[in-house]
Amino acid sequence: MTHSVEHSGDILTKRYASWSRGEPTREWAALTLLSRETSDLVPTPLSSSSGGTPWVSMTVLPGRPLAGTLGPRQLDALGKALETLWSISPDGLPPIDLGALINRTRIALTGMRSADGVIGEAARAWLTTDPLDDIQDPVVAHGDPNLANYLWDGSRVRIVDFEDAGRGDRTVELANLVEHLAGRQTDWSPVVRRFDVDPERLRAARSLWAGFWLTLIGPGGPSADRNPPGTAEAQARRVLRLAAGAS
Repeated sequence: MTHSVEHSGDILTKRYASWSRGEPTREWAALTLLSRETSDLVPTPLSSSSGGTPWVSMTVLPGRPLAGTLGPRQLDALGKALETLWSISPDGLPPIDLGALINRTRIALTGMRSADGVIGEAARAWLTTDPLDDIQDPVVAHGDPNLANYLWDGSRVRIVDFEDAGRGDRTVELANLVEHLAGRQTDWSPVVRRFDVDPERLRAARSLWAGFWLTLIGPGGPSADRNPPGTAEAQARRVLRLAAGAS
């Protein structure tokens, strides 16, 4: 758990369990920018700590977390929320370190390349792929597209949890959404079609995130024991398809 949450009426206080990547600063900066530039898309930041264990207080948004298979209305509302989010200039936000993500994934998959069966095969295939270039289409990157971070009130989607936010790449963010384990029951094609992204670069970004997830749930990964048997093998087959150029 990266944080705890306390509610007091219409105010939510988020207390961080770790902050080595500047999570409180990232969240405060993103919420300050977005609440100034948009109407009711994200919580409004109210105050933050000046020392000790960091915390940020903010307004509470309506809605319930998305989950399971998303329907057409939910997908449309989420697409509109992302269009609004990505229409705002990310100037002034701390950058997302894409290179660090790539290097972390490469190191972990290098350790998996000798694994038996499809997992080792997937790791070796991923390691032969070309890395992404630097950020090409700067946007406000949310950084954590777990469905639980999108609140649905029956007509609109709002976005919470910006501790991983920063100046990022739209294609990489879209790929992060498509490849997140929480969204595997959903066909993301209607959302992807809303955005003018290069298909090959999107595939490469999806391959990156698919490989990243394999490092989490594969042998020795931090989440290896949290999923049903066969989850890592299914993820490895997904990595193989993307590494081979399929979608």
